[in-house]
Amino acid sequence: MTIKSNFEIGFDEFDEMVRPAPAVVDFDTITEAAMSRRSFLGGGVAFGASAFVMGSTALSVTNAVAADHKQSRLAFEMVKANTLDTVTVPKGYSWQVVASWGDPLWSKAPSLDTSTGGTGESQEMAFGDHNDGMALFRHNGKTILAVNNEYTNYNTLLANREGGIPTTSDDIRKSKAAHGVSVVEVSQTEGKWHIVKDSKYNRRITAETEMSITGPARGHKLMQTAADPKGEVAKGTWNNCGNGQTPWGTYLTCEENFNGYFSSSDKDYKVSPELSRYGVNVKDSGYRWAMADDRFDLVKTPNEPNRFGYIVEIDPTDPNSMPKKRTALGRFKHENAEVTVAANGHVVVYLGDDERGEFLYRFVSEGKYTVGGDHSELLAKGTLFVAKFHENHKGEWLPLTPETTSMTEAEIAIHTRLAASKVGATTMDRPEWVAANPNKVEAYCCLTNNKNRGLKTNAGGDATPPTGPNPRVKNNFGQIVRWKPTNEDHTSNAFDWDLFLLAGNPAVYDDANAGSSNINQDNMFNSPDGLKFDSKGLLWIQTDGNYSNKEGFAGQGNNQMLVADTETGEIRRFLVGPKECEITGSAWSADKKTMFISVQHPGEKGNSNWPDGGNSAPRSSVIAISRDDGSVIG
Repeated sequence: MTIKSNFEIGFDEFDEMVRPAPAVVDFDTITEAAMSRRSFLGGGVAFGASAFVMGSTALSVTNAVAADHKQSRLAFEMVKANTLDTVTVPKGYSWQVVASWGDPLWSKAPSLDTSTGGTGESQEMAFGDHNDGMALFRHNGKTILAVNNEYTNYNTLLANREGGIPTTSDDIRKSKAAHGVSVVEVSQTEGKWHIVKDSKYNRRITAETEMSITGPARGHKLMQTAADPKGEVAKGTWNNCGNGQTPWGTYLTCEENFNGYFSSSDKDYKVSPELSRYGVNVKDSGYRWAMADDRFDLVKTPNEPNRFGYIVEIDPTDPNSMPKKRTALGRFKHENAEVTVAANGHVVVYLGDDERGEFLYRFVSEGKYTVGGDHSELLAKGTLFVAKFHENHKGEWLPLTPETTSMTEAEIAIHTRLAASKVGATTMDRPEWVAANPNKVEAYCCLTNNKNRGLKTNAGGDATPPTGPNPRVKNNFGQIVRWKPTNEDHTSNAFDWDLFLLAGNPAVYDDANAGSSNINQDNMFNSPDGLKFDSKGLLWIQTDGNYSNKEGFAGQGNNQMLVADTETGEIRRFLVGPKECEITGSAWSADKKTMFISVQHPGEKGNSNWPDGGNSAPRSSVIAISRDDGSVIG
């Protein structure tokens, strides 16, 4: 997920500004020859330096358009792309707001004052900002919603500050409180979902919440600070992007762009190569937390960044429980954590590192999942692997161990990117959400885009050639890769892979940028990001891309959500969001009659008043979608 700071610059752009990657080669002269639309539609034709195969799931454009609706599993009328400042859903469906930034979780909390953005105290008692990944839990007859609050927009959070620039310690307190996770009980009354104020399950987990460090990195010298000399308890979580949900009833929140919150009071401070690989720099991205908290000043607390970039496990049913940072799952810019249980009982977690040219990972637990067993430490021990994709559509998971990396287990957990580079993993086009099919042993990953593909190395100097599952130079549109583990075993180290789709714009291009054969002028989009299977095995795709509707993105509208049938390749647009938003996160009610999603940062450039309309400030919100006839939706 790309975040915009106070200066309207994405985190990827911020990273490149403070740590530019060197150019490696100019591929412009070979782009047209390597990526013609004709070769692309041929299937199995040499594609750049790779052989591109769509496999049996790809429909031709003609077949996709002419598909018999009676046979289609996508039983709704496709929504057209648009640029409206509202949520558009198919005929026969309705939506409503469930929770918005600043909504009080307790009766004692004041309503949000959008003219100021509230105070630090009011934000600590309210729903956080820029909601992202989410999960629903049923416990003792209650419905509990856990939602990430990834970041915030200072122009709205600090509406009472000129230019949205923090000037007081309370501004920083408010900013910290707007981040993290909101855990809230929700209930449906007369068909409408709402927050249950004063529920014993309501909880805000923020940048100030204490968390136990578990796994290989616990107690390591690189995790030790003056405030935590044992290196066992970290304070806070932020930039929480995607999520995961375990079969034992816990929530996994994923720390992504943690680096943009650190800075140095000494502008000549030399950042270590290890921290530089993660984008830590003497300048932050505009949050200025160091002005009120020394732990964000690299000069004063040089180890503090090592304590972030992890998966955090939370028990949403126990508001007194301490969250746990699971360092065994590696440290990088986590997108989501897709959990599945292999046939042999081992828990497998698929993990993407969302930065240009970074890697796709898999964690396999040492212990096994058993119904009713004690799983409190199941994610504390296991083996981390990184993906290697070969040109023959085979792939393998490379173990990250002391033997393969010449690093200790703790060093692998803390400097995971360095370990992956050492074993020669495949550089990817920003691996975002991963989704495992609940009805088949296969998994999918959104590779959202990579404008540097074939032109620059990644942050560690690894080459990014246009090969394998990343076939396009200067990839502006993204793709979805699929893999099937050997012997239908998620713990197998071997897999077969293909591309389920390449996003593109066939209204503008007639080469590879037009997209794969199941993309047409009616369902086209760019930058697939969020990804989730429903219980029927349909794949829901959410976008966080270019909504300019100009040049190569003409006609693609606002960011959106689509549904794909992975058996036929058919794709239909289900929803279009308001202006300048991202559509992300998804969860279903227990009866499958309601789907919850996040509408994040509407009006991030100041051009939306959603959801309240009029001249109101835009607010990130969770919405609920249902069918008017009351039937199931997922």
